[in-house]
Amino acid sequence: MEQLVIRDADVVDGSGEPSYRADVVVDGGRITGIVKEAAAAGCQRPRAVRELDAEGLVLSPGFIDMHAHSDLALLRDPDHSAKAAQGVTLEVLGQDGLSYAPVDDRTLQEVRRAISGWNGYGDDLDLDWRSVGEYLDRLDRGIAVNAAYLVPQGTVRALAVGWEDREATPQALDRMRQLVAEGMEQGAVGLSSGLTYTPGMYAPDAELTELCRVVASYGGYYCPHHRSYGAGALEAYAEMVALTREAGCPLHLAHATMNFGVNEGRAPDLLALLDQALDAGADITLDTYPYTPGCTTLAALLPSWASEGGPEEILARLGDPATAARIRHDLEVTGSDGCHGVPVEWGTIEISGVGDPALGEYVGRTVRESAAVRGEAPWDTARRLLVEDRLGTTILQHVGHEDNVRTIMRHRTHTGGSDGILRGAKPHPRAYGTFPRYLGHYVRELGILSLEECVAHLTSRPAARLRLPDRGLVREGYRADLVLFDPETVAPGATFAEPRTLPTGIPYVLVDGRFVIEDGKRTDVLAGRSVRRTPV
Repeated sequence: MEQLVIRDADVVDGSGEPSYRADVVVDGGRITGIVKEAAAAGCQRPRAVRELDAEGLVLSPGFIDMHAHSDLALLRDPDHSAKAAQGVTLEVLGQDGLSYAPVDDRTLQEVRRAISGWNGYGDDLDLDWRSVGEYLDRLDRGIAVNAAYLVPQGTVRALAVGWEDREATPQALDRMRQLVAEGMEQGAVGLSSGLTYTPGMYAPDAELTELCRVVASYGGYYCPHHRSYGAGALEAYAEMVALTREAGCPLHLAHATMNFGVNEGRAPDLLALLDQALDAGADITLDTYPYTPGCTTLAALLPSWASEGGPEEILARLGDPATAARIRHDLEVTGSDGCHGVPVEWGTIEISGVGDPALGEYVGRTVRESAAVRGEAPWDTARRLLVEDRLGTTILQHVGHEDNVRTIMRHRTHTGGSDGILRGAKPHPRAYGTFPRYLGHYVRELGILSLEECVAHLTSRPAARLRLPDRGLVREGYRADLVLFDPETVAPGATFAEPRTLPTGIPYVLVDGRFVIEDGKRTDVLAGRSVRRTPV
């Protein structure tokens, strides 16, 4: 007797091909049978210990979040409904060049401080790993959904060079190559960078190219948060295309947006650049989230020179009036490289979370609004927050363009990524709503993508980029990471006002053939594990 039969589902199998009606059999964590049009054909229907009536529901592969910041959340919050309830069955961690492995004791503490706005400081967890393999082993003790990992180039540079803006010695470059190779050997799927974040931003192209050569030798890919999403965005994209082609390394462009006023209407220019490279033989994919605002930390807006040396050096510079005045000029007049070369508009910077609860009054207001309440200049408010919150403040940055969002999501290499930061009182709703928003708003309501196209963007395309031979499609022998959703009602519950509301219309989610969402509610199942690189 089989373990589970999902009866009369409308199967959208992830290939992009038209849907079909079928009974799907699951046993031992895998899909063991697919009987198309079983009822109509009058054939013998499969039996199982459990039979689930899926009339009116679409069955698809589980969604793959190509850009997640759940590195500590998966350990801290076993429930993890933020992702499980969306139908996400696999997240890619280690993003933007900064994460928690590989590290030594010193670097771990520095990284914890540097990205506390993304993940909290982690003082509620036993961070008992140091290598990539040890971190993946920790995930294997049981998590809500599966997770893959990118070696974070900024963390690697912090280990080998430090947090200063200086050239790597030949010995330091050799050590970085070794650290990347070890991470890949231990199961990482590629390398990430945060080229507007310290210390990764201090790496010249030649250094990045050498690391990408190592990644390519292991069959991985490079996932950069490149050097600008504002002024100079197209040049920054072109830089990454040229760099990876020189290294012979596949490229996956993280949160491939065209933001700020200088880029309004310029998404076709980006896609033309990518299409030219693709037609010439480049291996390129990208991910986006289906919203216009971005999300990062307030400290990320600072100019790179002010961020050199790590968090304590930043705070010291902010405490010095003359240096703080220079920072302000870069932000408000010149256009800080941390703000993508565009002068900051404080009315677009909304505080979404603080590390210190005593600063909660700022959350939900823009910096300009809080400054008006206090009767001071916006810079003075921002500076106070940075210092008093010890750089732990997160922000929404309202600088996107809907036409660009829609144009990019139609691209032939597009995949979905939430870029969801789960910390803060009012996080970006993309953390809880990305995947149902694609299905509800952009498929059902606007028709930007067909249902079959959209599911392929969220399943088989990312699985192909990750080189996963048994995920991303509804096929016999594939992993039973599956989602059942109602195409007429699926929608995000999360809004900017109520960003932690769970979605509707996704009653069942299976990870490894086990229900993590059942009848619309989270079970206590922890079926997720690390998903490690497939050897070449």
